[in-house]
Amino acid sequence: MDHFDGKVAVITGAASGLGRAFAEKAAALAMKLVLADVDEQALAGVVDALTATGARAIGVPTDVSDGSSVEALAERTLSVYGKAHLLFNNAGVGASGLIWEMNANDWAWVMGVNVMGVAHGVRVFTPIMLRQDEPAHIVNTASVAGFLAPPMMGVYNASKHAVVGLTETLYHDLRQVTAPIGCSLLCPAFVPTGIADAERARPGRWRNEGAQSASQILATRELRKAVRAGRLSAAEIAEAAFDAVREQRFYVFPQPAVLSSIRTRHDDIEQLRAPSDPRTDERS
Repeated sequence: MDHFDGKVAVITGAASGLGRAFAEKAAALAMKLVLADVDEQALAGVVDALTATGARAIGVPTDVSDGSSVEALAERTLSVYGKAHLLFNNAGVGASGLIWEMNANDWAWVMGVNVMGVAHGVRVFTPIMLRQDEPAHIVNTASVAGFLAPPMMGVYNASKHAVVGLTETLYHDLRQVTAPIGCSLLCPAFVPTGIADAERARPGRWRNEGAQSASQILATRELRKAVRAGRLSAAEIAEAAFDAVREQRFYVFPQPAVLSSIRTRHDDIEQLRAPSDPRTDERS
């Protein structure tokens, strides 16, 4: 897919961070926008800001962990624009701490958004794109954490590993049916976004009543520090994602320096070694 002008882009997690950057880039390319987020107020602000620049954009409050909510997003997309050409399954959250201190709510929330959000996007929008029988593309936001397993990020790591497997399978399945639909797996490292403060958007049904453990407090502090230190901006990540769509490129690593750590992990596996610490590449 190398033509964007007038095409329809659907973006989840569009109220902030990478999602907003995708929306701004799509607007600059004269795409029609369907922006989705669970934060209705922030979403409305992004829609207002983009439409003030002349962009065609609508906002659809959406909880991607809820299949019926994603189905409603698709229905609204078709009722307003008639088609969907570019889908960013981007909404994501995180919880940090020693893996045995993560409770059922932590697992349900992170897996619900990060994994089922992508799964719902794929199962709802892919049939729409197949019926259109014209070039389309799906970009799933995973993470370097889909290929590595840093300590105290167990729930997040597991969710992003799932997105990697899901998206690689999507690629093969689309080839099975010779569809004119491409897909890309976006794997950024730390980027200065609000992911470290995702707790503010946790739904009431998955909120924790008790105080955080010492490991959770430490891990959150370290995550915020790492996110702030990210060298690429969200806009630069968005540019890399759109380049991949144009080039029909599957793997997207905007920060290629991380590939050395991934090679170390693969080497550990081939040599049957215990996993190296991806923060330092030091072997156990």
